[in-house]
Amino acid sequence: MQQGNPVEEWIGVAIALLSSGLGGTAAAITRYLVTGADPISLAILRWGIGFACVLPAALLLKVRWPARSDWPAVAFLGVCFFGLFFILYNLAISFTTAARASLALATLPLSTMVMAALLGFETLTWRKTLGVLIAVLGVAAALAAGLSAAPQGAWRGELIMLAAVLCNAVYTVLSRPLMRRSSALGFLTVGMGAGAAALIVIGTLTGSIASLKGFATPQWIAGIYLGVGGGAAAFIFWVLALERASPTRVANTMTANPIAAALLATQLVGEPITPNLVLGLIAVFAGIWVATSEVRNP
Repeated sequence: MQQGNPVEEWIGVAIALLSSGLGGTAAAITRYLVTGADPISLAILRWGIGFACVLPAALLLKVRWPARSDWPAVAFLGVCFFGLFFILYNLAISFTTAARASLALATLPLSTMVMAALLGFETLTWRKTLGVLIAVLGVAAALAAGLSAAPQGAWRGELIMLAAVLCNAVYTVLSRPLMRRSSALGFLTVGMGAGAAALIVIGTLTGSIASLKGFATPQWIAGIYLGVGGGAAAFIFWVLALERASPTRVANTMTANPIAAALLATQLVGEPITPNLVLGLIAVFAGIWVATSEVRNP
């Protein structure tokens, strides 16, 4: 695989860090809302609002849409990611804390690295592998050390999140070639629209949408932020990052997600920031630096 421009790679990593930070705040908001709504209704809220923000922007900017032959693949990835992934994501957060769920989600770099290598999209280097392993081991140590203070049954949420990570890894790896044949925003809009449509159909058939009727004003404010910040903005930045940097490097920034999740969850639902979480985050940031500071030969 041909290597990209190093400056573009760093710009992509910076954009991905911003996206991951917004995703972390969305985890805390989801934890705040999950007691009053089920996983499907929260996913509908997030991506219904997200799609309503992204579609006008795509039309206004006259983006290049995916080719008609690519629409089935783009729609399938959208349903897998914006539909299945976020149902599992919301379900996971209902069992554990926002910070622990985000730490489990931070194993995404390992899954993405392996997936990209298996599908021939990316060549593994010793430095990239070492960086991802440092990050993932930091996550594992933080989760294991804090298990005694976690909510009862938290391990279920973390296992569900690991299953969700596989959906995310497939989307991250397979989306890049499709995106290059269209545009970042065009690809995102079609995929998000397919995912939102599938969620609305499922929510209507299961009656999940009805749970949103019990929301008061604070919950609706949080829900709107979930759709605009954690939905539209976070994933516009994510696909822009994937245009510029390799899938593994973009995914490796997901390890910044727990910081934003923990800081906001402390204020919203009183989740403590424990020493093991801090040590785990130090390890994952070390992993980010190792994986993204590789010097290429001319």
